[in-house]
Amino acid sequence: MTTRRRFLGLAGATGAAALGLPRLSFAAAPTERRLVLVILRGGMDGLALVAPHADPDYAKTRQSLAMPPPGDGEDALRDLDGFYGLHPAAGDLYEIWQRNELSIVHAVATPYRGRSHFEAQDVLENGGTTPNRPRDGWLNRTVTAMGGAEGFAIAVSRQVPLVLQGKAPAASWAPSALPKQVLGYFTKMALLYDQDPELGPIFKTGLETRRRIEFYVPEADRNAGRGAARAEDTLTAARLAGAFLAEDDGARIAVLEMSGWDTHARQGTSHGRLARRFSALSAALAEMADALGPAWDETAVVVATEFGRTAAPNGTGGTDHGTGGAALVLGGAVIGGTVHGEWPGLAKASLFEGRDLKPTIDMRAVFKGVLRDHMGMATGALDSVFPGSSGMRPLDGLIV
Repeated sequence: MTTRRRFLGLAGATGAAALGLPRLSFAAAPTERRLVLVILRGGMDGLALVAPHADPDYAKTRQSLAMPPPGDGEDALRDLDGFYGLHPAAGDLYEIWQRNELSIVHAVATPYRGRSHFEAQDVLENGGTTPNRPRDGWLNRTVTAMGGAEGFAIAVSRQVPLVLQGKAPAASWAPSALPKQVLGYFTKMALLYDQDPELGPIFKTGLETRRRIEFYVPEADRNAGRGAARAEDTLTAARLAGAFLAEDDGARIAVLEMSGWDTHARQGTSHGRLARRFSALSAALAEMADALGPAWDETAVVVATEFGRTAAPNGTGGTDHGTGGAALVLGGAVIGGTVHGEWPGLAKASLFEGRDLKPTIDMRAVFKGVLRDHMGMATGALDSVFPGSSGMRPLDGLIV
């Protein structure tokens, strides 16, 4: 039996050109609401992106990584509410905040309390409390619970990320490393498969996928930077995500992955390695919003990472694997202008294990709040999507 996974393997070999993009995944859902999950792999430093500049222990704890306070020049934090400030490199995100389309959840974490990237990402994606259980993804269970049929699905990735793996149809697409095809290649291939009852329709769908990608992605981007972690690649992936979600017959749930957040050394403050990642993320989210067009009003985007980082810098100007961090919820369907979560403080006695921002809210409560209020899922279904969370209320106040 031919599955979407097999089809997209074929499409990857014969379809779009080499993009070298961050991973991007789609799954169909029977609703006009759009949901995007952006996974920042490597452990994003939430205290750098959203700094509690008015915490009396902030500067003392962050030391060389403390950001200039709001009002202290172009390199200073952009004040959000008098207590928190947004990193100056995230200018596009600040504009979204000013439009009341961005909320932040701080001191947030999954139930995982270890410091392994692999285990932490597994828990973030499986929606449980431990690595490897359950073995499918919470977003795939969401599609199943909503009755999502096999529809248009695409992933710029060599495999479906765990969060979308499971019973519901979801697939992946990866750029081909094959040389550019000669003129007329696809026409001849289409004739070859035209009479095949199984592969014929699949090949036509693959050609349509290729046509759409060529329409949305400039040739320079399609042919540049194979496998490279370029800012342009992130923009291209975000543009594709928004464009496909915007279509009437397009996907309704998407996953976009962005790596490069494991900042053990030379992290920087207003400038440097981490600032460049914030700039790329911020620009990509704005690009996605533009590509969505009017559908942005029906969209909620959740940006999450597997864990935060240590509150204090290490000896090489970076931060190590931590616990509590920050998540973003943005979109036209979002109640913006709020930082959610109970702030635990940065005093030494308040830190988790004496080194990390203490988590005061479970990441699953954020996911639950978005799924309930944005995607219309019932509480009982949410408890099945996130096993072991029946006593956890969805986070209120995220969705219009």
